[in-house]
Amino acid sequence: MPEIALIVGAGSGLSAAIARLLAREGMKVGLAARNADKLQPLAEEIGGMAWPCDATNPDHVAGLFSALDRELGVPDLVVFNAGYRTRGPLVDLDIEEVRKTLIATAFGGFLVGQAAARAMLRRGHGGTIIFTGASASVKGYPKSAPFAMGKFALRGLAESMARELQPQNIHVGHVVIDGGILASDRAAAAAQRGPDSMLRPEAIADSFLHLHRQHRSAWSWEIAVRPWVESF
Repeated sequence: MPEIALIVGAGSGLSAAIARLLAREGMKVGLAARNADKLQPLAEEIGGMAWPCDATNPDHVAGLFSALDRELGVPDLVVFNAGYRTRGPLVDLDIEEVRKTLIATAFGGFLVGQAAARAMLRRGHGGTIIFTGASASVKGYPKSAPFAMGKFALRGLAESMARELQPQNIHVGHVVIDGGILASDRAAAAAQRGPDSMLRPEAIADSFLHLHRQHRSAWSWEIAVRPWVESF
């Protein structure tokens, strides 16, 4: 039987690269985002399925996992790639924008992580849950307090889940993406900085798959990926 993967917060960048890689590996891939219509071309390309889901809404998340179970089955791999970001001087930050950032990044991660763990524990065969982190997961930058708050919380969630669920054969991972991800609108900046100065989405996807494929005698709960020119 093919493995089943679910990517929550799917889009055209990193998550699309992960989806394509997993499909090439023979997995059945489910995609979820607020606007599922935008995911249909990718879903058709990889032979997967797409569902609408607001990851901050408990009912939406429950419905997503019910649909996944009904249409594909219990996931072997769940990737949480959703989030929201607001920037600005601390004294000028809009309170509702800060709240939205925290709920989308941390609370959304909790809802998806809890639902994934419940499904995997019910099946009894284990699985992998991976959260997408950022430089802000470990470093609080100026004018980026809300993003740091959300990503620090998500990292704490991942570490706590890893310690709790590892003895139950569920591998929880957190990937710190420490650098800019190459995209079409960043091509000029990347060329100016030099070869391989930004993270290629396909290369990051390889690291996600590696985490999932790790033998349980040597699991990592966290890895950091960054371009060779990036300071840390």
